[in-house]
Amino acid sequence: MKGKKARSSGRIPDLTMAEKTEVEQIVERVVSRVLDNHVPELRNDLVRQVVEEFPHSTAAAAAGVSGDSGSANLLKAISAIQSGTTQREILRALLDNTVRYSGRGALFVVKAGAATGWQGRGFTENGEDTIKDFALNVTIGVPEQALRSRMPFSGSTHDMDPEFVSKFGAAADDKLLVLPLLLKEKVAALVYADVGVERGGKLDAAAVELLVLATSAWLEVASLRKQALKEESAEGSGEKAESAPPPVHAAPAHSDPFAAHAPKHVAPIPEPVAAPPVEVEQPVAVAQSEPVVSAAAAAPAPAADPFANLSPEDADVHRKAHRFARLLVDEIKLYNQVKVSEGRKNKDLYDRLKEDIEKSRATYQKRYGNTVAGGADYFSQELVRSLAEDDTSIMGANFRRN
Repeated sequence: MKGKKARSSGRIPDLTMAEKTEVEQIVERVVSRVLDNHVPELRNDLVRQVVEEFPHSTAAAAAGVSGDSGSANLLKAISAIQSGTTQREILRALLDNTVRYSGRGALFVVKAGAATGWQGRGFTENGEDTIKDFALNVTIGVPEQALRSRMPFSGSTHDMDPEFVSKFGAAADDKLLVLPLLLKEKVAALVYADVGVERGGKLDAAAVELLVLATSAWLEVASLRKQALKEESAEGSGEKAESAPPPVHAAPAHSDPFAAHAPKHVAPIPEPVAAPPVEVEQPVAVAQSEPVVSAAAAAPAPAADPFANLSPEDADVHRKAHRFARLLVDEIKLYNQVKVSEGRKNKDLYDRLKEDIEKSRATYQKRYGNTVAGGADYFSQELVRSLAEDDTSIMGANFRRN
């Protein structure tokens, strides 16, 4: 009779510790299987989307450099980046492949308006990487432009930090390129490239930009995969296993995908006025250390709990519904970056993303539409907040909230 009552009420009976452990193991196996099945598809989709973005390259037009590298080699380079499973492996692959299309390359991690060298290629003296821990001045020239605008910029030696030029030498052709590495729509690092100090070097700016775009996208996927496993493990229950969406695409907008390491030193550099700084953790200056790039902004002061007046059970449902809405909208943003940019500019975001929005809306309604959180419609709130940046007019005339 007890079993019948539990089933008829729709509630899950209390589980013993052993039963809970078994459920968690089942969920982990299911999640891992789904992720493994989707990762090859994600890689192909990322290559396709990055290549679609490629014709819009601003750096290629600005630099006017050679394009003798074939698409097959570029795809191999992207595959090498996407074969990395940790942040360190991915960023090392980026630098290794950057110097296939340039004479020198370096990555500077950004934190609080400062940029500190992590690793370089072509910046060596007595076998040591001299770019490590170099504090790049990002308040002037091309580095400032790239950080402020979140776009690649090319320039000449006089557009670069004078201390950088003094220590490492000017490029042989007097040209250089600085590109932002974006994570969660924030500048997490700056990538530097030039032909090198020896004559006869090369700089294929379009190819380097494509590699940076691919790296940014793959770091997002690696973050999502890790976050999805945490989400599923934290809520390991029969209901979660049955009704959860594919976890590969899910990640909260505020999640920080990278571990924190303290830098060896950080030179205080004023923050750019036109763009608020991005809080980013920096790497320790050790050759075998894990690189650290964080796109999470500084945490704001804790806000009042909007669900404080609800019962604990109802508040929990509202929080889960709100979080699920964020996950769905983050997925739309991640896989439609070009459409989102164009839709914001032309104020027809809903028309461009209608199919994805309505599919996600149906998923949200199926899960939370008939719960105590159904009337709040967190999904529509997140569309306006996250996709349209709190401006409903950007969604367009055809947008509907429910």
